Amino acid sequence: MVAVAPGEHLSRGEHTELDRAIRAAEQASRAEFSVFIGHAGEEPRAHAELLHGSLTAPARSILILVDPSAHALEVVTGSDVRRRVTDQQVGLAILAMSSDFADGNLVGGLKRGLSMLAEAARPERTLHAH
Repeated sequence: MVAVAPGEHLSRGEHTELDRAIRAAEQASRAEFSVFIGHAGEEPRAHAELLHGSLTAPARSILILVDPSAHALEVVTGSDVRRRVTDQQVGLAILAMSSDFADGNLVGGLKRGLSMLAEAARPERTLHAH
């Protein structure tokens, strides 16, 4: 799910790109992904956690919040996802997204972050012995 707050703008093509990236991330990881773009208030982390808690399945969800005007970026992972995704992996995704954002590439940064987080959240493959 992509949510864009009033005052922010994505073209139809950009919105479609993000929707596709979210679907690909969800298929790869079996986690649910959401992106919020807009004003996050004085406490971006608290706002991100509030949004994450309102999702249908927060335990299985990853939320990325971007407040372009405040240069805020938050990633919230649910309890089930946190078993597979480390803080270091989240930090690397944030660093990659921030780099793209600094170059003016919001959608590209989000797509890169979604891909990195999906790879980190991918369930381990298990071999079954007979």
